Amino acid sequence: MHSRVVILGGGPGGYAAAFLAADQGLDVTLVEAHPHLGGTCLLRGCIPSKALLHVAHVIAQVDDLATNWGVQYDAPVIDLVAIRQRKESLIAALAGGLAQLASRRQIRVIQARGSFVNSTTLQLQGDDEAIADDHTLTFEHCIVATGSSVAVPTVWQTDSPHVMTSDEALQLSKIPSSLLVIGGGYIGLELGSVYAQLGAQVSIVEMADRLLPEADKDLVKPLHKKLSQLLSGRIHLSTKVGELTPGPTSVAVQLEGPNGATSESYEQVLIAVGRKPNSQNLGLENTAATTDDAGFICCNEHQFTNDSHILAIGDVCGNPMLAHKATADARQAVAAVLAESQETATGHDAIATGATGNPCIPNVIFTDPEIAWAGLTETAAKREDIDYQLAIYPWAASGRAQAIGRVAGRTKWLIEPDTQRVLGCGIVGPDAGELIAAAVTAIDQQWTAQQLTTSIAPHPTLSETLSGAAEVFLGKAIEIYKPKRA
Repeated sequence: MHSRVVILGGGPGGYAAAFLAADQGLDVTLVEAHPHLGGTCLLRGCIPSKALLHVAHVIAQVDDLATNWGVQYDAPVIDLVAIRQRKESLIAALAGGLAQLASRRQIRVIQARGSFVNSTTLQLQGDDEAIADDHTLTFEHCIVATGSSVAVPTVWQTDSPHVMTSDEALQLSKIPSSLLVIGGGYIGLELGSVYAQLGAQVSIVEMADRLLPEADKDLVKPLHKKLSQLLSGRIHLSTKVGELTPGPTSVAVQLEGPNGATSESYEQVLIAVGRKPNSQNLGLENTAATTDDAGFICCNEHQFTNDSHILAIGDVCGNPMLAHKATADARQAVAAVLAESQETATGHDAIATGATGNPCIPNVIFTDPEIAWAGLTETAAKREDIDYQLAIYPWAASGRAQAIGRVAGRTKWLIEPDTQRVLGCGIVGPDAGELIAAAVTAIDQQWTAQQLTTSIAPHPTLSETLSGAAEVFLGKAIEIYKPKRA
C-alpha cells in the first residue's frame, strides 16, 4: 500500500492531523493499534477523568449546600456499575463520532502497530483485513503521533492488583477503604479527589515541598487548603516512597518524611508520578529521526524531525503533554507538509494557528478549586530572572464569588513593567479552566493592561475578574480601593 500522508497514532494529535490533511485534499492513511480512535485522552485520560470529576464536584456542591446553606439531603448512594456504564457510554459515543468523521473524509484507517523500515516505509502488524496481504505501507510523509504512557519506576513495578496506575484507576472497579496516591501532580490530585468524594480514605504523598510544584504557590494554596479538609490532613510533603510490599489484601509502603521513616498499609496504591513518550519500538533507528535523553523525538518548530519525510507531534515530541498542544502541533505539521510540497501558497496560513511564532499553551488542573495558567508564571519568571509586575484581583471582591461562596479564588496577570504588556495569567477558583481561554487570547495578541479594561464583562460573573485585575493594576478598580501606582 502507498499513501501520500500516513499518521501513526489516532489520539488528539493524530486524528486532528488526519482530518486536516484530508480536508486539504491529501490521500491520508491513519494507523492506530487500538480498535477505536481517540488515544489516551478519550479512552483512558482526559475525558473519562473529567466525567468522574464532574460526579465528584456535584457531591462536593451538595455537601456545601448542607454545610453553608441549610439544605439537607440524605447521604449519597454510590452505584459504581451505573457510573462506569455512563463513563463508557460517553467514551463509546465520542469514539464512534471520530470513526464517522474519518469515514466521511475518506481516510483509510488501519488497526495495526507500525514501525519504520526506512524513511518512507512502515511495517504493519495487526489483524486488520486491510493488511492481510500487504504488511508494508509506503508514504511521502509520516506524522508520528504515538503519544505517551504511564511512567512507573522500576522499584514500584508489580503485578499486584492492589497497585495501580491512572489507567486502572479510571476503570473504577471498586472504591477501596484506603488509597495512597503517590505523586502530588495533576493526575494524582484529580484522581485522588474523585476517590475521596466517592468514599475512600485517601492520602497523598509528594516528594517536593508542595503540591503541583510546576504551578505558582499562591494559586496552589487555596487548593491545598480545600484538599486538606477533604482528606482530613492526609497530605504528606517532602516525603519519599521506598519499597512497596503487596500482600493478599493490602500494600505495605515505606515512607521517609520530615519526621523520619515509617511503614504504612493501604488497601490500594495509585502511582501517579508522570508519563513517558511512546518513542520505543518505532524503528526510528532505521531513519534519520532522533530522540533526546528523555526519549522525546527531536523536531523543529514546524514539527519536522531530522528526517525530511518524518514529522512528530504531541506527547511524543515534548512537554507539555496536553491534548490541545497535540492538536496545535497537528496544525503546524499539516501546514508544513503542504508548504513543502507547495500544494497551495496559502496552505500554512490556512491551517496554522497562533498570532505569534510561539503560541500560548494553557494548563488546567481540574480539581476543586480548579487551577489554570497561561504564558509566563511567577515560578518561571523567578527562575529565569524575568522582570514583571503583578495585577491581582482577589475573588473576595467579586459579587459572583461571594454569591456562590468561593471567595478564596484569585485572578492575576504578570505584566511587563516597561510596556504594560500582559505576559501571563494565573487563576484559581471554580471554572478557572473556562476563564483562562480569554487570557490566552490576550497574551497571544500581546494586549496591554489598558486594553484588558476596554471590553465590558457581564455582571455578576467570574469573568469580570480578568479585567478587574488590570483595573486594580491601573488604579481604576471600582470594588477595590488601590490608588494608581506611581
